[in-house]
Amino acid sequence: MKLYGYGTTPNPRKVKIVLAEKGIDYEMIEVDLYKGEHRSSEFIKMNPSGKVPVLETDDGKYLTESIAICRYLEALHPEPNLFGTDAYELGLIEMRNRQIETELWSQIGTSWKNGPVVEKMGHRVVPEAKEISDANVYAYYERLNAELAETEYLVAGRFTIADVTLITGVDFAIHNCALNPAESLENLWRWHKLITSRDSVDALA
Repeated sequence: MKLYGYGTTPNPRKVKIVLAEKGIDYEMIEVDLYKGEHRSSEFIKMNPSGKVPVLETDDGKYLTESIAICRYLEALHPEPNLFGTDAYELGLIEMRNRQIETELWSQIGTSWKNGPVVEKMGHRVVPEAKEISDANVYAYYERLNAELAETEYLVAGRFTIADVTLITGVDFAIHNCALNPAESLENLWRWHKLITSRDSVDALA
């Protein structure tokens, strides 16, 4: 397998964590987003959306979208299970993962797109939008801290794809958007330490 991605960007990082959890060998191919390599004709043939990650399977087929790729990997290598072992878990983990995507990742994305790094690239930003999304991110951190008072992992009592989605989102927010959870959110930071201590999860410096 070949994985096309860039650095520690969060969506390719999701896939790399799942590959590591399942012990799958693969070749990492860096696609330099700042040089526009994701817009090249060769890359567009693999993913018309021009985004990373892209997984090239052993038989030369292509998959895009991080969760779709991770589901493919789970189907090939069911253990360790990351998506659910029965009907209820499948629904529960999917529910929690979608909450993280739609309620946290979406707000982090808005803060990023309207932040100083993107502005320096010459793109128009909307400071008012960033102010609102920043507040929404901090509010979600508070929610997570309360929820994690009752559980070690995010859902199902073990490490799942929901934890993968959350750690990649939180780390991107911290390192690229200056959206650090408050030190007082002890449960969230305890969870963060637990997840980043896993061999599959490379802690970001």
